[in-house]
Amino acid sequence: MTAQAGDTSSHIRKILIAGYSRMSPRQKLKQMSEMTQAVQQLALARIEKQYGECSDREKQLRLASLWLDRETMIRVFQWDPRLKGL
Repeated sequence: MTAQAGDTSSHIRKILIAGYSRMSPRQKLKQMSEMTQAVQQLALARIEKQYGECSDREKQLRLASLWLDRETMIRVFQWDPRLKGL
């Protein structure tokens, strides 16, 4: 683990690394999945606040556009984030 948060003390960082070292690959994947879902829920809340009532499809497209580049959004979904305001 080379990237270090500037606001985490070295003592706490050592505890975190030790905890991660004891986790099985399955536990690590589960934790990463839960964190990803939490980030997506926060992003959806922001999208709903910013764009108000919109279809579930539009919400999902706006969410996807936070992770995918513009060219991929256009090629795969025929949806241009620049034209749609994201």
